[in-house]
Amino acid sequence: MGLDLTGGHASMDYAEHSRTYKGFIKGTIILVVGVAALLVGMFFFLI
Repeated sequence: MGLDLTGGHASMDYAEHSRTYKGFIKGTIILVVGVAALLVGMFFFLI
């Protein structure tokens, strides 16, 4: 994904914004996989 920085504000830290976004996406994926694993575990051990 490329960023067009020509129309951005001079004080915006685009590198930090990109790093934060990537961390959010990684955390979301980990959370979804964890919830799926929990549901599979509940299916096998509670039924």
